[in-house]
Amino acid sequence: MNNPFYQVLGNNLVANVTNYTVWFALTFWVFIETQSVFATGMIAGIYLVFTAGFGFWLGSIVDHNPKKLVMLGSSVVSFGFYGLSMVMLLLEPEAAFADPYGPYLWGFVLLIMLGVIAGNIRSIALPTLVTVMIPEDRRDRANGLVGMVSGIGFLTTSVISGFLVAYGGMLAVLLMALALSLLAFLHLTLVNIDEKRVAAEPGVPAAPRTVDIRGTIRVIAAVPGLFALIFFATFNNFLGGIFMALLDAYGLSLVSVQVWGLLFGVLSTAFIASGIIISRTGLGKNPLRTLLLVNLITWAVCCVFTIQPSIWLLAGGCFVWMLLGPYAEAAEHTTLQKVVPPERQGRVFGFAQSVEQSASPLTAFLIGPLTQFIVIPFMTDGAGADAIGDWFGTGPARGIALVFTVAGLLGVMLTILAFNSRYYRDLSAAYAGNSNDDADGGAPQVSPA
Repeated sequence: MNNPFYQVLGNNLVANVTNYTVWFALTFWVFIETQSVFATGMIAGIYLVFTAGFGFWLGSIVDHNPKKLVMLGSSVVSFGFYGLSMVMLLLEPEAAFADPYGPYLWGFVLLIMLGVIAGNIRSIALPTLVTVMIPEDRRDRANGLVGMVSGIGFLTTSVISGFLVAYGGMLAVLLMALALSLLAFLHLTLVNIDEKRVAAEPGVPAAPRTVDIRGTIRVIAAVPGLFALIFFATFNNFLGGIFMALLDAYGLSLVSVQVWGLLFGVLSTAFIASGIIISRTGLGKNPLRTLLLVNLITWAVCCVFTIQPSIWLLAGGCFVWMLLGPYAEAAEHTTLQKVVPPERQGRVFGFAQSVEQSASPLTAFLIGPLTQFIVIPFMTDGAGADAIGDWFGTGPARGIALVFTVAGLLGVMLTILAFNSRYYRDLSAAYAGNSNDDADGGAPQVSPA
């Protein structure tokens, strides 16, 4: 893999850390200012709606413009919204941010969230750059590094944002965001990217320079099994939202907040290890098969990593999740890069982002009340405590544990169904380039580094 790719990868890491830090910090800060769970829930809801709504549009921008220009524009737009947010922060009327229903607070939140969402275009542009910058036989390795960068950015920002809010409030967060957005912009201007723009085939009309949702859906539908892959990832994210809602609460029922934070920092090294391994070994001849195998392992682990109240069991399960997560993302990206025409990849990745990323926050909204008002009583003094409490345990933490176990069982069943589906065979054949082949293939074959 060439040097410009590593430069772009590092640039995206800085941008991801910046935008994720602002998002996490905003949630922490708003809760401190308002003491309102409603307000923090609304912030998650705004992010959900914006991510789902803007994905199509951002994907079309990626397809119709040079990718470097798109990423530079992302930094400029984020910088602008963060700057306006700082002006609002400095000009705050007395106690305006303490009112969880006040228009001043929500105007401030809206500006910051638009800055964060502007950064989402990078997560669409980067896999399309892998297509044009990396030879096909090495894209799976590159995608592993992309997944590693995304994972590191997401995990480290929860720690960074907590320290920034604790010691400097949103002023420190926005100063950091402005400085890093400017740094990412200046660095990217120095990176030379040969994008190898794809010319339209003779006799084929150029794609309209619009969002063109219908055309994108036709492209996806033209590849057998591609819709099934996107909705499989969506269902995985739907179940994964359980972790977003409950993992911290379960971890803090076992150890102190300091130990839990330190543990997550140590476990995040799994993302680094995963990216290094994928970059050296690849994903095998059939990345789709690798994706399903990874899902089968992770959901099987989910069935058992909370079966007893043990921090070591929990840590082991989280490590497996973090180690295998980049495999799943890299496998999906590698498949899409092979079967989707390059001139349409931005819109397809945007469609996938809109559909897939909306699932986790939705589950988080639903699973919290469901666990609090139904599952916890069920495992505290209800029928569940009477039936399995002797060996599983009882109380609120064991109610949360039961939710993880049930989610794992559902994930295993879904993956087994996917493995035996016609959609899996059709998409595997499309990836292999021969619709007459089963392409199921035995164990994944590793190409030489």
